[in-house]
Amino acid sequence: MTFREICIIENYHAHVYFDAVRTDMAQALRSEIEARFEMEMGRLHERPVGPHPCWSYQVAFEPRQFNIIVPWLALNRCELDVLIHPNTGKQLEDHRGHAMWLGESHKLNLEALK
Repeated sequence: MTFREICIIENYHAHVYFDAVRTDMAQALRSEIEARFEMEMGRLHERPVGPHPCWSYQVAFEPRQFNIIVPWLALNRCELDVLIHPNTGKQLEDHRGHAMWLGESHKLNLEALK
């Protein structure tokens, strides 16, 4: 077994996935996140963007906030799926090997990261 060297995690992204049927649910969750937490919110995309195969929006947060936002999302994501990944400067590895899912996982378009 080999172990990787320690990478610095600059921050985390949570990508909330939704579709046309769940747009209102996604917007309500987004509003609740904005009201409860100091997070950097990305734009709401009503089409696949980058490696994300679904409509989505991004929530960026600091490593010190991980133990607050991730458990909250786990309990409050409704029927929405959420991809969580660190940002270490290695996008492909961060999305492929270091990703965590709340709900169902989705096949990412990793070619968009190469």
